[in-house]
Amino acid sequence: MREMHYTGMQLGVIGALFLSVASSVSIVICNKALMSNLGFPFATTLTSWHLTVTFCTLHAAQKLNFFETKSVDMKTVMLFGILNGVSIGLLNLSLGFNSVGFYQMTKLAIIPFTVLLETLFLKKQFSQNIKFSLFLLLIGVGIASITDLQLNLLGTVLSALAIITTCVGQILTNTIQKKLNVSSTQLLYQSAPFQAAILFVSGPIVDQCLTKQNVFAFKYSTIVLVFIVLSCLIAVSVNFSTFLVIGKTSPVTYQVLGHLKTCLVLGFGYTLLHDPFTSRNIVGILVAIFGMGLYSYFCTQENKKKQSIDLSVSQIKDKEAALLLGGKNMGSQDKESQQDNKKLNRDPIV
Repeated sequence: MREMHYTGMQLGVIGALFLSVASSVSIVICNKALMSNLGFPFATTLTSWHLTVTFCTLHAAQKLNFFETKSVDMKTVMLFGILNGVSIGLLNLSLGFNSVGFYQMTKLAIIPFTVLLETLFLKKQFSQNIKFSLFLLLIGVGIASITDLQLNLLGTVLSALAIITTCVGQILTNTIQKKLNVSSTQLLYQSAPFQAAILFVSGPIVDQCLTKQNVFAFKYSTIVLVFIVLSCLIAVSVNFSTFLVIGKTSPVTYQVLGHLKTCLVLGFGYTLLHDPFTSRNIVGILVAIFGMGLYSYFCTQENKKKQSIDLSVSQIKDKEAALLLGGKNMGSQDKESQQDNKKLNRDPIV
């Protein structure tokens, strides 16, 4: 039974990872066409629409009894939603006020900072093998994606804030689901309105600051509206799979998956959109994929080891319980025999 449960969990994790990769790559390609080819540059406002559609979809699913809501402390959910909304805005601002290379460095820094926070505050242990595989992954993604590094004070501050809020938000996503025993769907359903609200208010301001254009003054053609609707529909799957992956695995694994998406997007960009591609990109992607492979292998081995240890502990406990119960039965039998002997001693001999 335990092996079947473990196999079911593995299939669930694989399904969540596949959904996350497929939906994320799809939305990147869709948004790239929307922003680069159709001239719609309002990324933060678009994200607020994504979250609004996600909430509406989940609300409809809840009304149709696809899942049950679970009451969670409103203050916790509100702060969690606002934090995630702020992190999205800060990441977009970081991209706007930094070079692309420095922005990629910001995204790479999320993994080691997450490892640091989980080690310090959650007392989580990362083996040397896991650290080495993550190091290879970061080196590979850095080679493949970082082109230039231009520093400025405002951009550096925004990047630092983006790293902190993103790491804390993803750690909380995992922690809240496990400690409060809520599913990824339940947490996303309750937090999405707050994320959408903070971005709905700040999005136009952030986009105005970055693009010098007003989202409300933009001329929306039919093709632009079609791509916006398509982007919002794909975003439902992206948001759902994000919470699902973090809940089933860990924030670090989700970030590793994010860099796999980066490599896939670079590959799709070259093959489908004919983006410029060099031998450096190829080497970087190969190193990154090797690092991801090692990370997956080491995680699998450590999970199997943990499962075997847990199984051994449970078997020992079962044996101890059986011995304890056996001892109690023997004790009761001894008492019964002693009582029978006393009765025999009291009865007269005929």
